[in-house]
Amino acid sequence: MTTDPSDARDFAVEVCRALALAGDPERAAGQQAYMKSQLPFHGVTSAQLKALLGPLLADDALRPATREAWEATVRDLWDNATHREQRYAATALLAHRSARRWHDPDLLPLLRHLIVTGAWWDHVDDIATHHVAPILLRHRKNVTPTMLSWARGGDPLGDDLWLRRTAIICQLPHKGATDVALLSAAIDANLETDARGERTAYGESFWIRKAIGWALRQQARTDPQWTLDFVADHRDRMAGLSIREALKHLA
Repeated sequence: MTTDPSDARDFAVEVCRALALAGDPERAAGQQAYMKSQLPFHGVTSAQLKALLGPLLADDALRPATREAWEATVRDLWDNATHREQRYAATALLAHRSARRWHDPDLLPLLRHLIVTGAWWDHVDDIATHHVAPILLRHRKNVTPTMLSWARGGDPLGDDLWLRRTAIICQLPHKGATDVALLSAAIDANLETDARGERTAYGESFWIRKAIGWALRQQARTDPQWTLDFVADHRDRMAGLSIREALKHLA
């Protein structure tokens, strides 16, 4: 059974209804404060969210069955969200096994939209490591130029801190398959200063400094010498936070 894009809202409506019924206002207040979120929470835990979404995602008659309907439903849940858990539901739908065949370079415009509009670590890190990462791994030739563009602020739709963070951390799951040339280029473009000693666009951002350290620390698990050499070669341009994170397990 297929779902027409015009009916894609059915799934979103059911998700929103289930979340509203399961909400806990007291927990919601604490979640919103912790996440510093403009969107309120329903007060649903991660375990509850997974349990609520399971039957809906398993329903072939309700779950979007075409790529067009799937992308439309993800956007509907995301763009029309009144509570943060609705966006978590959107990324759960994005990741569902029924949609894996659509995880290809053509998905990057949607992922870019989610990254830029999500604009916070919980959304961005999930998308970078669970969605961008596998697409890059399977389609390096086609996707690497986009990651370099994001890292360097050259995206045609505009520079963005969270796109840069994504480009830096998108290879975290790749381990021995990491493209170190891409990793090096993504980090180099976002150090505190460039090769001429001039400040970079986001080099002073905590989120960029942390991402650099995280990416280097992860690479050290596979190739510690590479990380040591990178830090030695770039130390005068790196934030202390990035250096400490990169070398955390190498001392």
